Amino acid sequence: MPPPDLPQPRAVTLVRPGDRVVCIGAGPAGLTAAYQLAKKGDARVLVLEASEMMGGISQTAQYKGYRFDIGGHRFFTKYEPVEALWHEILGPEFIQVPRQSRIHYRGKYFDYPLKAWNALSGLGLIEAFRCVASYVHAKVRPSAVEDNLEQWVSNRFGKRLYHIFFKTYTEKVWGIPCTEIRAEWAAQRIQNLSLAKAIINAAAINKRSDKIKSLIDRFQYPRLGPGQMWEACAEKLVALGGEVRTRHKVEALELSKGRVAAVRVRTPAGTERIEAEHFISTMPIRSLVRALEPRPPEAVQRAGEGLRYRDFLVVALILAQEQLFTDNWIYIHTPGVKVGRIQNFNNWSIAMVPEKGRTCLGMEYFCFEGDGLWSAKDEELVRLATEELGKLGLADPKLVVDGTVVRMPKAYPIYDAEYRANLDGARAFLDTVPNLHPVGRNGMHKYNNQDHSMLTAMMVVWNMYGARHDVWSVNTDFEYHEEQRLEDSPSTVRAT
Repeated sequence: MPPPDLPQPRAVTLVRPGDRVVCIGAGPAGLTAAYQLAKKGDARVLVLEASEMMGGISQTAQYKGYRFDIGGHRFFTKYEPVEALWHEILGPEFIQVPRQSRIHYRGKYFDYPLKAWNALSGLGLIEAFRCVASYVHAKVRPSAVEDNLEQWVSNRFGKRLYHIFFKTYTEKVWGIPCTEIRAEWAAQRIQNLSLAKAIINAAAINKRSDKIKSLIDRFQYPRLGPGQMWEACAEKLVALGGEVRTRHKVEALELSKGRVAAVRVRTPAGTERIEAEHFISTMPIRSLVRALEPRPPEAVQRAGEGLRYRDFLVVALILAQEQLFTDNWIYIHTPGVKVGRIQNFNNWSIAMVPEKGRTCLGMEYFCFEGDGLWSAKDEELVRLATEELGKLGLADPKLVVDGTVVRMPKAYPIYDAEYRANLDGARAFLDTVPNLHPVGRNGMHKYNNQDHSMLTAMMVVWNMYGARHDVWSVNTDFEYHEEQRLEDSPSTVRAT
């Protein structure tokens, strides 16, 4: 069942039998909306995808039979409708995967998310003392303002732990100072830890365990990677009478009488104009505002242009050794290397690695489109990733037998100092268009997980049939996404 009705922030045009609905983008949000609509059977559903791949950033790339994620995508959710849809689409193709992720810092490993006792003991006695002193100082004299990530983290962890475990890595990921990243991003993505609780637990003083929150230790995962989910979803959508067109890039949305009347699409055969009654968009908001014709007011254009994105590339390395380390992924906080995170796809699903005795690693680099990393030749990036793997001591570079590169533009919406004002400025106009529905991560400029993006799409479809959900409220409660109460089993999923 859908979550309880929430206040409706704007008017929405309802679906009538025979209406055409265009979904822009074949990522989790776009395909979820299209599939939900196709199941109802009232509308003619068309998905337009600029690339040839299903899944957007949740796609599974392929190279010589090897399958690898564009980043890692675990399937864990607190939303029952999302959970039900996953299994409806993929059924028995889900496997259960043990969760292990750690931080690599100067040759040592630390649990991720951070566990206070583990972090302090790994740093050594002197550094641990400094971190505790810094933590106590933060609790006694916290920053009165929590506008940015540095302030938010320092208030909860102390400045010493902030500099060791947050500052360098976060600035590598985002390419901007932590003082320019909004605190609300930290609240959505970073788990709190308490040094006081860690010391109490280590001393066996605290006996309460029935309601203490823990981190999930297993997650669901498609046997052939997350792209398998969206490839299957597209197939089911077509079987229901929907249509998916790849290599169809939306370049313009034509406005008429306050509504979207049509989209203009660049296709392999030229340009096509497609009329419809409803439009669901997962386009980055900056691109969406640019595509509107006639152009919206200048203030709205400025707001759209002010929204920024971080781009991403993954270097997939194939190594002639099957067991390298047990983690699903490792965060690289060690200075002196450019790689930010390393995925070991053997530990996600061995079915993604077609040759025995081999390992496929995803070496992830965060960049801006057009910068040195993004523009480097593939062979240069494979060489860089191989060298850094050896520098980190994770594998002998001589074991690398092959590699390839996949680039993903606009992978992460940036929560900089101006993003909220710019997002609100763009929404002020977009919300007045009753048949245009932004959904998903880039479609709403929100750092959503896959299940959040799917829920926004579901809510939009429910609204198109008369519900009154506030789609923008998804992923704003600041409850850490992967926490659960210990009395809940790992498989328990609850709607929130």
